[in-house]
Amino acid sequence: MKHFEKLEDLKALVGHTVGISEWITVDQRRIDLFAQATGDFQWIHVDAQKAAAGPYGTTIAHGFLTLSLLPEMFESAFSVGDSRMGVNYGLNRVRFPAPVPSGSRLRGHFKLLAFDAIEGGAQLTVEVTIEREGSPKPVCVAESLTRRFV
Repeated sequence: MKHFEKLEDLKALVGHTVGISEWITVDQRRIDLFAQATGDFQWIHVDAQKAAAGPYGTTIAHGFLTLSLLPEMFESAFSVGDSRMGVNYGLNRVRFPAPVPSGSRLRGHFKLLAFDAIEGGAQLTVEVTIEREGSPKPVCVAESLTRRFV
């Protein structure tokens, strides 16, 4: 995990990677719990027998499950010493270029695209590229907007 003493230290890093998260395993239990929380029980996610005969040969994670891992990934990628609070402000763009088969390990790469001063802190635009271990193609690319307050 990268640590920055002050939020202002990030300003000079626009265009650069500011952190890489720890690996997160997306197992069938996590997929099933996400299905229960969202009501999305599509067979490709929760029916192992039917999914085995499907296009991926196994169940795959919901795209929105992959996206929902961003807060956990942010937590292990980088920290800011003088930031007392961070909030999700939204997303500019999200794509899911490749599937996440059950049992996959994922991690996020965080590239700072913009640092904009706001009252009490800064709004960060961060491109997050989520990789799957052993796959050449990312499973999610998103522009995340977060607000950090000092």
